Amino acid sequence: MNAAQVIIIGGGLAGCEAAWQLLRRGHTVQMYEMKPQKFSPAHKMENLAELVCSNSLKSNSLDNAPGLLKEEMRRLRSLIIMAADKTAVAAGSALAVDRVQFALEVEEQLKQQKNFTLTRVEITRIPEDLLTIIATGPLTSDALAQEISRMLDSSYCETQISKTKCIEICKSNPDCIGTTSGGYNGTRDLYFYDAIAPIVEADSINMDKVFWASRYDKGTPDYLNCPMNKEEYEHFRQELLAGEKVAAKSFEEVRHFESCLPVEVLAARGEKSLTFGPMKPVGLIHPKTGSIPYAVVQLRRENTVGTLFNLVGFQTKLTWPEQRRVFRLIPGLENAQFSRYGSIHRNTFIHSPSLLLSSLQLKKNENVFFTGQITGVEGYTESAAMGLLAGLNAAFILEGKKLQTPPPQTALGALLNYIVTPESSESFQPMNINFGLLNPLPAKKIKKKERHSLLVNQALQYLNDWIATQNLD
Repeated sequence: MNAAQVIIIGGGLAGCEAAWQLLRRGHTVQMYEMKPQKFSPAHKMENLAELVCSNSLKSNSLDNAPGLLKEEMRRLRSLIIMAADKTAVAAGSALAVDRVQFALEVEEQLKQQKNFTLTRVEITRIPEDLLTIIATGPLTSDALAQEISRMLDSSYCETQISKTKCIEICKSNPDCIGTTSGGYNGTRDLYFYDAIAPIVEADSINMDKVFWASRYDKGTPDYLNCPMNKEEYEHFRQELLAGEKVAAKSFEEVRHFESCLPVEVLAARGEKSLTFGPMKPVGLIHPKTGSIPYAVVQLRRENTVGTLFNLVGFQTKLTWPEQRRVFRLIPGLENAQFSRYGSIHRNTFIHSPSLLLSSLQLKKNENVFFTGQITGVEGYTESAAMGLLAGLNAAFILEGKKLQTPPPQTALGALLNYIVTPESSESFQPMNINFGLLNPLPAKKIKKKERHSLLVNQALQYLNDWIATQNLD
């Protein structure tokens, strides 16, 4: 390990982005990735930067916060956004990618850098005397979770509850493995469940029953739409609710992240909850009837050649046999062949407000950085954004300088501010980027669309000034 200037543990989006920012500035990086020696419950590919939950990085439009965050990252030469732009598939205003080509592109770009070394082995001990970036994501292995737990024990317990109480909590839970999954440092409540949407083969879709369109005819018609009448919808919802689910372990309280709810959990909230969520029909006119269906299931291209489609918003914890049965009730999917079934896994995160500095360094050991989803951000782009900041901060330390925190008027600064600000400590939960996180505009009545436009223009101006003052050009 001693040959590298920075150690990065984890080869997901955040780890790869952190490595790229360091390499761009001429620093030496040693990355450790446990695949293919060991896979998490959700990962299947051997490549770095595997996209698990979906192939979409959400909106690419500058009229919303996810689009703003991407634009800020582009201006900072983000590898993840560069690779996504290069491997994009048609998805209306969203930035969706061919996930195989995307992973290959990210890995190839890193391997071309002469100061980059990749070692495929599981790390179970953290080298606290070297600059180390922990980017192991929400599915950190049990062994490393125990190591993180050991390292964070004094940091969290001393500021939140007594160490004795922490140990008592752990002893009462035989499956306790530490910090990120309910262990003895007081973070037993800091986890949630994330469900993955299924993918179907394009040639198994009955094209006579579906139609191409984007909502409100915005952009190109990139989505396949499966229309339902009221009777079909009600039957589908009943079967969705009745379907057998994968059970959680007895000691776990299931906590789903609100913006990635399993479709059956959403269906249970009310008779029409799906028609206001992933099966929303508004803006989608059936070309044969000229009317808006009662409900619509949208399918989005999963790869460039269009041989695979995923069910948008249909992340699920149904068992595999039930997925085949229930999802084949959707018009056009009666004979659907699934190339990947939906699944469920536990996402975990540390209590960043009490543990991390604004540089993403650990307060008790500034050699150690945490970044990505394990810090409490949610989403592909958000995870990579934290990797970008961790990489820049580490680079500045090596150069004998200090990187100033991005302004809170920017998406980058606002998201960072959320996860490290003590005010969010008591109710700290994972967060996607949204305009509500940005510093507000001066108090006056402004229409929502105009307000968003002003926030975007303000953010990009602040970002440009920050880039200039930090010599990041």
